[in-house]
Amino acid sequence: MSTSSASVAWLTQESYDRLKAELDYLSGPGRTEIVARIEQARSEGDLKENGGYHAAKEEQGKAEARIRQLTELLRNAHVGAAPADDGVVEPGMVVEAKIAGDTETFLLGSREVAGDAAIDVYSEKSPLGAAINGKKAGETVAYTAPNGKEIKVEIISAKPYAG
Repeated sequence: MSTSSASVAWLTQESYDRLKAELDYLSGPGRTEIVARIEQARSEGDLKENGGYHAAKEEQGKAEARIRQLTELLRNAHVGAAPADDGVVEPGMVVEAKIAGDTETFLLGSREVAGDAAIDVYSEKSPLGAAINGKKAGETVAYTAPNGKEIKVEIISAKPYAG
């Protein structure tokens, strides 16, 4: 995957530090623990019917995928202060908008910024995100949803995400 096609994620310093700690754990002690579980299960005999071995190998695959995801995300991350509180929709902003008549509140940016917070997240590259990115509170735009319908969006407010 070339880095020129990778998307740049906006991250707070806290989000970056949290994700870096997760990456450090997964690529260090986490890897060592999984390898030890695989070796333990392998020593139990026949691998074809060894549930512990297969579970450990599956866990290893998931961990390696997460390591690749975090490495790419952190390599391309823009780390810094939250965007200015100027009412302009951009990554890192919590947006309140009336979408097809329903008022919704969501974070524009990366799920990784929100961590475990219970907030919906839309990428700035999604049809909705692309339509509202750069717009201001009070503006109305429309975008074409994946199903082909045109959806009207009125931006009510945009505030920096406080996490």
